[in-house]
Amino acid sequence: MLDGLRQFIADIVAPSADQDLAFDDTGYLLAATALLVHVVSLDGEPSAAEKHKLHSLIESRFKLDRGKADHLIASATRAEGEAVDLYRFTSVIMRSVNEEGRLRIIEMMWELVYTDGQVSEFEDNVVWRAADLLGISSRDRIDLKHKVAEQRQAGSSDGVSKTVDAAT
Repeated sequence: MLDGLRQFIADIVAPSADQDLAFDDTGYLLAATALLVHVVSLDGEPSAAEKHKLHSLIESRFKLDRGKADHLIASATRAEGEAVDLYRFTSVIMRSVNEEGRLRIIEMMWELVYTDGQVSEFEDNVVWRAADLLGISSRDRIDLKHKVAEQRQAGSSDGVSKTVDAAT
């Protein structure tokens, strides 16, 4: 109830602030960010390093400033908390993002998984399920995993900044 009141007040103060980040069938940035939030939340409260990496990825890959990235992550955290499965997000991404963009989302998921230097079975399974729902082959998923792991070992886990483009 308190959250509803806060949202009501926020809508009155800045009515357009959340409109572009409300979860719907066209919010592929929100859907992708919700998948990323899910990954960093798998083993409990995200660490400072995971939060920093999430912000860094959102800002660089989606070309957002810090304020917009913070707002997107907050909205995605709410949407992820309400979701019962990954399909809610992957279905939006499948309708809106081309294969190259979907590959980049899986790569971002691996980057978040490797932030703490280790991959749990649960994290591996969630990325596998998301990749499958996004139409990414097992070979591509594993290749991305190895690529990110190698970058991590080489000390360049930030890699080259790329954006996730919608298919139009």
